[in-house]
Amino acid sequence: MTIENTDTSFDEWDLVIEPQRSWWDLQLDELWRYRDLIWLFVWRDFVAYYKQTILGPLWYLIQPILTTVVFSVIFGNIAKLSTDGLPPFLFYLAGNTVWGYFSTCLTSTSNTFSTNAAIFGKVYFPRLSIPISIILSNLISFGIRLGVFLCFLVYFMLIGTKIHPNLWILLLPVLLLIMAGLGLGFGILISSLTTKYRDLQQLVGFGVQLLMYATPVIYPISSIQGPAHWLILANPMTPVVEVFRLAFLGVSALDPIYLIYSAVFVLIVFIVGVLVFNHVETTFMDTV
Repeated sequence: MTIENTDTSFDEWDLVIEPQRSWWDLQLDELWRYRDLIWLFVWRDFVAYYKQTILGPLWYLIQPILTTVVFSVIFGNIAKLSTDGLPPFLFYLAGNTVWGYFSTCLTSTSNTFSTNAAIFGKVYFPRLSIPISIILSNLISFGIRLGVFLCFLVYFMLIGTKIHPNLWILLLPVLLLIMAGLGLGFGILISSLTTKYRDLQQLVGFGVQLLMYATPVIYPISSIQGPAHWLILANPMTPVVEVFRLAFLGVSALDPIYLIYSAVFVLIVFIVGVLVFNHVETTFMDTV
């Protein structure tokens, strides 16, 4: 007996999943269609980060404060580094607030393929949604850290410290876009390369730490002279840190016009990162 399938609906498909071969075939419209999934990833990342810890989300408050206290003691009291006349605690807390967001975005997105290989191999969704969700979830922690910074800022203003917040604060969304773009661009680029070269993953944490010392987080750019000054200016995070201090504390030796350089740098890194990520996405399961 022969059974014939007369239902032709099985031959009609709503979605066909094929490997992407073109470098420019980004299919970014899929990210919008999967926006609900991205928000689920955002909530997952935020909740799971400190899950099964005693203090939980309080670590978002404790980490920047403890780091700032250590910096104040070591670099302010012992090394006597200049802070351009600003209270050392506020100076370092401002740097940590900015740097914390960028470094977390970079390190978290840099292992996208290796940590999500299991789910990538079982179900299809736009792979870029995971690093984007990491960037968005880190915005929540940045908001908490910014709130801590603003509390101390108000306190120092109430006790008469000469601090001058100004209209440069309006550039805060621009600073966030630059930091997010840098973290995402560099992160997915590193993640793409680590599918073949696992050694890079081991160097990420060390490299981010070194990069912090090439960024005016623990010193003002006005204290650096000679060739090192131009090296630090070449760091796209330098204008971000300096403009943040200018906006909230009123002191900086760097013209905000340098943000244009950072914006151009971010655009290039982001485009290169997305293109490489898109290209590696088609074959990474064979190498991870």
